[in-house]
Amino acid sequence: MFTGIVTDMGEVRSLEQRGDLKARIATGYDTAGIDIGASIACDGVCLTVIALGDDWFDVEISAETVSKTNLDLWAEGRRVNLERALKVGDELGGHIVSGHVDGVAEVVAMSDEGDSTRVTLRAPEALACYIAPKGSVALNGTSLTVNEVDGCDFGINFIPHTKSVTTWGQVVLGERVNLEIDTLARYVARLREFD
Repeated sequence: MFTGIVTDMGEVRSLEQRGDLKARIATGYDTAGIDIGASIACDGVCLTVIALGDDWFDVEISAETVSKTNLDLWAEGRRVNLERALKVGDELGGHIVSGHVDGVAEVVAMSDEGDSTRVTLRAPEALACYIAPKGSVALNGTSLTVNEVDGCDFGINFIPHTKSVTTWGQVVLGERVNLEIDTLARYVARLREFD
């Protein structure tokens, strides 16, 4: 489990396709405190650490994961949002995030509003019903509050702090981003099926 509060911006150092996709990610984390087998959310995707170095960790990514996320866009030098797994007693500053991406949304509009940036994204039709105004979503692993919803489109505001400590300061029109809907919304929708 994660909170959607990004704690490091890593960088894809290398990619190797051999059965599954293997990625080496440079990090500012103290890797001496990371165990082999630990879970780290990378752009919102829960991945398992398989090797460690002084300033990097390796993960393997299955074809299934690549097909359901934007990880097919990863290239050497790409910056990625990182979050270590939640520990009992940690502050829950965002919302409960599983790291299991539901689909990919597309950035369809952007405008500056003061120092913030308003971004409109288009969710896949099958996921749009789970997104509500003032509800939560995780986008590339970042816990965010939804401003408004119009069909499959929804709006988010990025404050300067978020833009400086995550990859959201580099977002561009047309970009595909990992979308995880709020777990609570998923369960409420499932319960309604039994009404």
